[in-house]
Amino acid sequence: MKLLALATFALALYTTVLSTRSPYQQVLQHSRIRGRQHGPNVCAVQQIDGTDKKYFTNCKQWYHRKICGKPTMITYECCPGYEKIPGEKGCPAALPLTNIFNTLGTVGSTTTKMYSERSGLQAEIEGPGSYTIFSPSNDAWAALPAEILDALVSNVNIELLNALHYHMVNKRLTTDDLKHGMAIPSMYQDLNVYIHHYPNGIVTVNCARLMKADQHATNGVVHVIDRVITSITSTIQDTIELEDSLETLRAAVAAAGLSTVLSGEGQYTFFAPTNDAFEKIPSETLNRILGDPVALKDLLNYHILKSIQCSEAIVAGTPMETLQGTVLEVGCDGSGLTLNGKAIITKKDQLGTNGIIHYISELLIPDSAKTLFELGQGSSVTKAMELFGQAGLNSFLTGSEALTLLAPMDDAFQGASLRITPEVKTILRNHIVKEQLSSKHLYHAQNLETLEGVKLRVFVYRNSICIENACIAAHDKKGRFGTLFTVDKVITPPVGTVMDILKGDNRFSTLVGAIQKAGLTETLNRPGTYTVFAPTNEAFRAMPSADLNKLMGNPRQLANILKYHIGEELVVSGGVGSHFRLKSLQGERLDLNMKNYTVNVNKMPVSESDMMATNGVVYAIDSVLQIPVFRPMADEVSFSRKASAMKVGTILKEGDYAEKLIKAHSRRHATRTH
Repeated sequence: MKLLALATFALALYTTVLSTRSPYQQVLQHSRIRGRQHGPNVCAVQQIDGTDKKYFTNCKQWYHRKICGKPTMITYECCPGYEKIPGEKGCPAALPLTNIFNTLGTVGSTTTKMYSERSGLQAEIEGPGSYTIFSPSNDAWAALPAEILDALVSNVNIELLNALHYHMVNKRLTTDDLKHGMAIPSMYQDLNVYIHHYPNGIVTVNCARLMKADQHATNGVVHVIDRVITSITSTIQDTIELEDSLETLRAAVAAAGLSTVLSGEGQYTFFAPTNDAFEKIPSETLNRILGDPVALKDLLNYHILKSIQCSEAIVAGTPMETLQGTVLEVGCDGSGLTLNGKAIITKKDQLGTNGIIHYISELLIPDSAKTLFELGQGSSVTKAMELFGQAGLNSFLTGSEALTLLAPMDDAFQGASLRITPEVKTILRNHIVKEQLSSKHLYHAQNLETLEGVKLRVFVYRNSICIENACIAAHDKKGRFGTLFTVDKVITPPVGTVMDILKGDNRFSTLVGAIQKAGLTETLNRPGTYTVFAPTNEAFRAMPSADLNKLMGNPRQLANILKYHIGEELVVSGGVGSHFRLKSLQGERLDLNMKNYTVNVNKMPVSESDMMATNGVVYAIDSVLQIPVFRPMADEVSFSRKASAMKVGTILKEGDYAEKLIKAHSRRHATRTH
């Protein structure tokens, strides 16, 4: 027990220590664990195939073996601060601790070391002090445009020194000290550098990724980064004001009243649509949105994340919340970013003091800025949208009236005539409800009024919400003025009582006669919520004639049988599910289930479902249901007999007292007889 308690304490202590580490250190620890089989201080590293990009691996990436959708290969390297010794396993030796200038050479950042010497920075980073330097890699320096690099390394060395000072902070900062959202004064005019430390362990400075972090020196620490960083002085709004390709966006931001937000303090990511992106939108749609401040603000807020997302921090698709309240999936494909799965980001990582801009080539229109007509485009209800248009109902779908559209899925029209007739137009008008609804606020027995004035009933079941015979098959799409519910069937409002339906269908003439003989006509005509499993004439004919005649001649027995066919609760087929028990008017329960899209009652399939009545629903069945008779199983009978025998045996074993009682009873009985 003591050992178990000690082990539990050790595990809890380890978990606590691990949880207090920074995300970078947690990922580094995972890489250490994956690399320990190769010796001490070895880290597993994932390298994207065909590139030089390497990442310490977290658990998810390790098993997927992919970063940004591209396959990776696993390599094993010395963890930060350690090196190999010839002939020994792993990386047992700590790197020699020296000043920052020499450490730059040790970690392979030789170009920064060379520029430090040329600019006169060498003496400063060799001497006493406590510094942090974000050192661009050799490849990062080489990637600079030639004209910028030439300007920096020309004879005017002050520019190069200023650039290097902007990469430095006047104190030692390890990755544990680099907190997400920090702004730290640099050693160049105290201009801030911007730190982001993401949950996946990636750390950036001005959106440059730390490739080799925490390389300690006697007078500070070196972090090798993947690009040369430049000073940041402009806000997001400043960039929009100056950029010619964002002229339309500039006007939209002003019209929506977002200029103050984008020029104030914050941590935003703005996916900024270019002029070309706006031009791709149909003019009618664009003009409507630009002329509607509410829709326009929703549209622009849908392009703004609540946090800064540098491109280097994205290694897989991740849903991120927008100012509009919904989410965008920000992902990557190779070296490019994606938005909702589309490679539409044309320019990335334009950092400002209050956020970052990524330029996009397509305008993102959220559902909340769309009309009902636009909500239905390119979805699973395109056939229904075509019919609404052909029926002359587009004015309701494009207007500003608060409505809810109950749009049947395309599958609901298979084999149906799509020709518009007055009857079809009436049916379609009954799919438009006179208020804007949300499915999560619907309740059982609620009534919804359609354009035709018909009241549709709402049925709420454990796993479904249905409106008459049709059930909601997808999440709501809430538009500017209306909401679209995708439903699985064409809605058929009730046109009469259960008795009206049965009398109006020749298949049920025998049943109608039986109901009248049994005295149940009034029951099925009055208000209620019945589920009726209606045997067809064929079902009655399938009974032996003697049994049928006997049943029809006994009104009481007939009523009992018919009540077993009537459930007390209204259940449409979409509410049945894998198993549903329904109490009948007779008292016994009916067992319902859905199998291969067919409702079964007591294991028998129904031949037609969901004939809606004002007081219930009718299912046609091809056999007469029999009331179950309880018969104990053979094992139960055997068990019962054994139990009785055991009781008798126990009584007989209770001694002479029991025997005397039996004899006395026998004598008294004999005396009375004589």
